[in-house]
Amino acid sequence: MEYKIRSRIWIEVDGEILLGEGRVQLLKAIAETGSLSKAAKLLGMSYKKAWSLIDAVNTRAKKPVIATSIGGKKGGGTLLTEYGATLIETYERLNEKCWEFLDEQIAIASL
Repeated sequence: MEYKIRSRIWIEVDGEILLGEGRVQLLKAIAETGSLSKAAKLLGMSYKKAWSLIDAVNTRAKKPVIATSIGGKKGGGTLLTEYGATLIETYERLNEKCWEFLDEQIAIASL
């Protein structure tokens, strides 16, 4: 029998959530689809909810995490900024290190 500890982490700014698993998934979906509405649809979430989450991240982050363009002949879009990509990488690295630490601790405990 192998024990595993799992946890969820999030990054806060002044007591407010900046980034967590759901917001990271949304940012990744935006990067994949080039559209907030398509990203929301991909994740089974309403556009309003997706916009609310992205707006919260943009408000709390040091720099914008997305860049939008207004529709034209080819339509508008939403792109992940370099800073947004950096936030995703940072979050995922922290999450991975956290799980590694927890795995080490459960091994030490010899349950």
